[in-house]
Amino acid sequence: MTDNAFLLGPVFAPFAGALVTLLFWGRNRAQRWVMVLAALAALGFALAASATALIEGPQVYRLGGWQPPYGIALVLDGLTAAFLSAAAIVGFAITLYTFGCKDKQMKRSAYAPVAMMQLAALHGTFLTGDIFTFFVFMELMVISSVILVAGADDPLGIEAATKYLFISAMGTLFLLVGVGTAYATFGSLNMADIAQQSAGAGALAGVSVIILTCSFLLKSAAFPFHFWQPDFHTIAPTPIHALLSSVVVKVGVYGLIRLSTLLFPVQADAIQPALIVLGVIGIFFGSLTALRTFNVKRVLAYSTMGQIGFILISIGWGNELALTAAILYSFNHALIKSAMLMMAGWLSSQNKLKSSAIAKSRGLGQKMPLAGALFFTGGLALAGIPPLNGFISKLAVVQGGVAAAESDAAQWLILGLVVGGGILTLLYMVRLWQTIFQQAPDENTAPLKPKGEGDSILAPALLIVLCVGLGLFAQPVVALAQQVAAGLYDTAPYITAVLGG
Repeated sequence: MTDNAFLLGPVFAPFAGALVTLLFWGRNRAQRWVMVLAALAALGFALAASATALIEGPQVYRLGGWQPPYGIALVLDGLTAAFLSAAAIVGFAITLYTFGCKDKQMKRSAYAPVAMMQLAALHGTFLTGDIFTFFVFMELMVISSVILVAGADDPLGIEAATKYLFISAMGTLFLLVGVGTAYATFGSLNMADIAQQSAGAGALAGVSVIILTCSFLLKSAAFPFHFWQPDFHTIAPTPIHALLSSVVVKVGVYGLIRLSTLLFPVQADAIQPALIVLGVIGIFFGSLTALRTFNVKRVLAYSTMGQIGFILISIGWGNELALTAAILYSFNHALIKSAMLMMAGWLSSQNKLKSSAIAKSRGLGQKMPLAGALFFTGGLALAGIPPLNGFISKLAVVQGGVAAAESDAAQWLILGLVVGGGILTLLYMVRLWQTIFQQAPDENTAPLKPKGEGDSILAPALLIVLCVGLGLFAQPVVALAQQVAAGLYDTAPYITAVLGG
């Protein structure tokens, strides 16, 4: 369907929210209400448009009425629906958390408009139909993230934001050069138009694939481009950390799937073995580092690197079952990780030092049974224990690996390493839960605040309940992921929807 105006909603609802919050400058509670309502509206538009795309096929909105490949088109197909829905759900959850968050930064009038711009840019990266607008939305998201982290309560916020700003410039350079080489090759920036021409592309297309792959790996904090992530994500305010480590890193994953299935499916075959190798290294490097680090938020930040490794391996395998796994894993991990990061932020808000250091958190939750049950459930979901939604993701990865091993026996070794990496996730999540909720406090444990002075637990609780539901009633989501994966290599519906008959 062309000119589906619902596609404007996920971008313009947060953008309008940002403008409205400026009208309530200095009125913090009103700004928070605007954030919640704008994120809820964006979620409604995203789910409505996604449902239409899954039933009717790719949806298109041509800005200004320009016929692609000229002008800008917003496009929503099955793959976009999966990533956009996850982003909108998490976006709404973090505004709920913000409403009950006691951080000093939440009380600053500049926070709400910048956070809304970050959410609008995030949705735009998934919806845009051309690679230059993808770059523009990406940079708007980076700038918003840097501002939000620089203003964090932690005194190291400026340092972490400065590091990310300079490192992100490298990713920006990769992305811009990749966009330039694609334009030099095809004379177009429209993804559908590039897909139509890519089969007969020359050597320059291969250069574009390599450069864009490096950019997407950096944006997804995959090994060896991970070095910016632990500091930047750990120091970020809890709502922003929850968005960064769960969904923002998925922009790179989304770009890799688009690259290998729509833009350059022929040329991308050369990078798939590299994705598998980097994925395996990422799983073990991230998981082993998470086992040895000193901060609850930092454990979860390194965990993200390991979880991204599972997705990279699935993209590298490239068969239909593996791509189903990559989509399921990306969606489920976004919900689980954002919930766990909000739980970590909630725990740190309960102590007077506002510390998430493991030593300061020992025994902190011993008299918090509800929080202990939520943290335990979320940890099991992240580790892939049945019947939670993380298990569905891990099972799909194993099925994709078995399918890959049937044609290449070497993949059995990779599959064995993947299963072993999953066990490491269970080890560091159980270690965290035992330390915080089972062990007795000691002289290093931070003193608790009076009851009611910490953040609200509502948002992470809702997400963890959703994770349980998606595990117990997984069949509809699995069926939708299979439908999306099956259509990824049939690019004709996407191209026809964007360019016309």
